[in-house]
Amino acid sequence: MNADARQLLPAGASALAALGWRDGHLDARTEVLPDEVPVALAYNGISHAVMLASPTDLEDFALGFSLSERIVRHPLDVYDIEIERADDGIVVAMRVAAGALARLKESRRARTGRTGCGLCGVESLRHFGDDTADVAPCRALPTPAAAAPLQPAALQRAMAQLAARQHLHHATGGTHAAGWAAPDGTLRFLREDVGRHNALDKLVGALARGDMLAQGGFAVVTSRASYEMVQKAARAGFGLLAAVSAPTALAVSLAERAGVTLAGFVRGDRYVLYTHPQRLAGAA
Repeated sequence: MNADARQLLPAGASALAALGWRDGHLDARTEVLPDEVPVALAYNGISHAVMLASPTDLEDFALGFSLSERIVRHPLDVYDIEIERADDGIVVAMRVAAGALARLKESRRARTGRTGCGLCGVESLRHFGDDTADVAPCRALPTPAAAAPLQPAALQRAMAQLAARQHLHHATGGTHAAGWAAPDGTLRFLREDVGRHNALDKLVGALARGDMLAQGGFAVVTSRASYEMVQKAARAGFGLLAAVSAPTALAVSLAERAGVTLAGFVRGDRYVLYTHPQRLAGAA
């Protein structure tokens, strides 16, 4: 691949030499793959977590993670974010309010690469129970009566636009995306990452930085709706989370208790509603 072609690579992707097997022959080729780097999140000089993530939109990621994990309760609790690149990864250093730092010291758990089940770093089943109960949003969840119910076509429009605008995924085939749509389904924000939880954290951070967490709309994701995905959505104050794949039973239970409308298998003109159907027209 020449220099001009490399310049066309999307941020967060690399071109590597590979061999492809086809029709009984091996051929040399260049493959475009997603970057995955260790990202250390530090608060007032205290290293708290190391995540494997795409090295894009890291300010959004840091703020979204901080809100989703209840380290900070409001975006204004994060005073400054600095990104420091090193040979072995990236350090995102944040300066946060004293109250946030105190909560961090009280609840600090060792976390390394929390991108799977959502329980890595939880010390016991008792702590897990505490986590599931803590779904108070960063801003109040909109009540079903606060706005007109969404039309089913809005979910279809948002998911179609999400698929069309995943530039990193189109180049690599190896990333997830999370998007925020207006009530009519027009996609307003989109963030991508190798990890589905990271993509949702980036979306939360982008909305928080734009002071959009209290605005009407809904979230769409390209993955299954796991317990942790629903927890992050509830804590961000999302009234509706729509996923292209299935939820887990635990995620449905949490969505019911948290007041989140959860839709799965949102593909084409069909979807399945699991909780709080009153936010969608014709489903109540």
